[in-house]
Order: sequence, then structure tokens, then C-alpha cells
Amino acid sequence: MEEQQFSKQRLSMGQKVERIRNFRGIKQEYMANRLGISQSQVSKIEQEEEIGDELLKQIAEILGVTPEAIKNFDDEKITYNINNYYDIHDIEIKDNASSNFVAQQFNPLEKITELYERLLTSEREKLELLNGKTNES
Repeated sequence: MEEQQFSKQRLSMGQKVERIRNFRGIKQEYMANRLGISQSQVSKIEQEEEIGDELLKQIAEILGVTPEAIKNFDDEKITYNINNYYDIHDIEIKDNASSNFVAQQFNPLEKITELYERLLTSEREKLELLNGKTNES
């Protein structure tokens, strides 16, 4: 029986830029506009094996990361960090100066309960007003 080995494929610099751009939710058109080039040129950059230091610095600024973050980007590490980050139950509010990222705890059930209680209070007030008018008649 032949043993298959799965080797991790090394990402080109352009592929790393594309992955980070997608993770950050930035469109090629936006990046092109900021760089002063066409969208098709951004597409070509994302296919390049290497990217010059000056262009990489500009791209990093647009993506909100450092050039080193692009150079050292690793899909497996990102996936691991994302999975572990969202597995924790209590998210602390953080102000990370390098990325200006703020995570806030949000519980949708509490919000629904709050809205329901306000609606219920409003309906009770309406009912009291109607009862007051019928008693006056």
C-alpha cells in the first residue's frame, strides 16, 4: 500500500496578498484605486511570485498589516488562530494598537429579550390608557 504524503504548498507573495485581502474583506477595485492602478493590474500582482519592497509596503498599508505580516503569512496559522479565537466564550474588549481591532461581546438573546420587554411595557401602557378612557365613559 502506497503511503501518500501531503506537502504544504508554499504560497507566493501575490497569493499571500490575495488571502489577506480576502480575509480583510477588501475588494481588488478598492486596492487598485488606492494604488492608482487598474483592477486587472491588482489581479496580476496577486499572481506574482515576488513583490517589490516599496509596492509591498503600500499594499500592507492598504490591508492594515505590516509588510512582515504579508511575508510571514501562513494559512494554517491563520485557520488555527481563527478557530481558537472564536471557540472562547468570553471575548474581552481589546485595543490592539497594531491593527486597531476591537472585539465586543454581543449576546443576541439579551437584545431580543430587551426589545420584547420594551414592547410588552408599551402594550401595557396602551391597555391602561384604553381602560382609563372606557371607565370615564
